[in-house]
Amino acid sequence: MNTTGYKSHISSQFNAELEDVRQRVLAMGGLVEQQLIDATKALMDLDTELAEQVFRTDDKVDQLEIYIDEECSRILARRQPTASDLRLVHAVIKTITDLERIGDESHKIAKMAHELSTQERMYENMVETQHLSRQVSQMVRGALDAFARMDADAAVAVVREDVVVDREYEALLRQCITYMMEEPRTIGRVIDLIWAVRAIERIGDHAKNIAEYVIYFVKGKDVRHTPLEQVEREVRGE
Repeated sequence: MNTTGYKSHISSQFNAELEDVRQRVLAMGGLVEQQLIDATKALMDLDTELAEQVFRTDDKVDQLEIYIDEECSRILARRQPTASDLRLVHAVIKTITDLERIGDESHKIAKMAHELSTQERMYENMVETQHLSRQVSQMVRGALDAFARMDADAAVAVVREDVVVDREYEALLRQCITYMMEEPRTIGRVIDLIWAVRAIERIGDHAKNIAEYVIYFVKGKDVRHTPLEQVEREVRGE
């Protein structure tokens, strides 16, 4: 038997399986990224039809998560991957969990759009909310791009951006609380907005998680719960 040829054939088939999984992760990522964009627009415009579209996309996201998870389980059982291949499969499993949760948070934003559409339109803090959402959308796009290219430097940029998003979220929260104190009649509406803003901030956390999985795959280092400066040193190889 030509052992070298046999291994090469198996490796080629294995590579095809891994590439299929990777492409499906990116497809799932594209869906949840669009969910976030649509949910935020629904919130800004109080567009209930667009909010319904976010809800309908949930099923597609869930189906992809189930398929990818099952395929990863099959790969682990059949191929028994080691080293970087094993890290890739683990990174994929963790990534699809965070992508599914991004979809869940977008669902919450769309739900708040529904709630606010039945009340008097609110203009206060909406510009800041839209700005925060755009920043988080960029984080999601950056995390998916880092995953597609398995680029640790791009992943670090996403982790770094999460610090900015957290700071802006806290500032926006303070503004909302101050406004409720000054205008008590708006408390119900502002609380709905705060729930939506919280969901946006959580999406940023999930994008950061995905970026950390990329660093784990590339560098073999688990950088979760690690200070940003140390993450940057790990990626630089210091």
